[in-house]
Amino acid sequence: MKLVFLGPPGSGKGTQAVKLAAEKGYPHISLGDLLRKEMHDGTEIGSRIKEFMNAGKLVPDEITIEITKNTITGKNDWILDGFPRSFVQAEAFDQMLKESKVELDKVIYFDVPEDLVVERLCGRRSCKECGAVYHIKYNLPKKEGICDRCGKKLYQRGDDNESAIRTRFKVYAEQTKPLVERYQQAGKMATVDAGRSIDEIYKQLLSIIKDAGN
Repeated sequence: MKLVFLGPPGSGKGTQAVKLAAEKGYPHISLGDLLRKEMHDGTEIGSRIKEFMNAGKLVPDEITIEITKNTITGKNDWILDGFPRSFVQAEAFDQMLKESKVELDKVIYFDVPEDLVVERLCGRRSCKECGAVYHIKYNLPKKEGICDRCGKKLYQRGDDNESAIRTRFKVYAEQTKPLVERYQQAGKMATVDAGRSIDEIYKQLLSIIKDAGN
């Protein structure tokens, strides 16, 4: 099963991808995680990525395309989270699939209002060590400020402030949301109401996966 999760930052697509990957065994490929790893490792490309992400801007296409291609090549199943985000990326993605002789099963769009995205992301807390994500209102760790998985200290990402979040949402709406129409025309699109609870969204997601043939 080859799936693309499409939606703005804070739509919950990463949370749902983790749940689906755990149940179905599909590798969860998060472009955001791949980019943050480059920053964490202090690579040259990571320094460039950091400048864009902290300003709430999209990372340039040539970077995201290369990283994604290197990651999905040779994998039989995956949930691709955060890519493509533009028509240029979508066209490059089509070429990747063509070269690999595989077909995309479904693009799932996580539809959510901007104000809810701001609330979700401003309250998000992450673990640099294992990548676990919590929320000060919706998903508290057992011990305040400490990751349940590995015991490391949680932090608030530099781009999880209201100004950067609203910039990211605007950039998303301008450059990424038009991809919904593109995949609708291709007969690949399904939409979930990402403003609902995690469990409600997941039930809807499983129904879509079932209809897609699995």
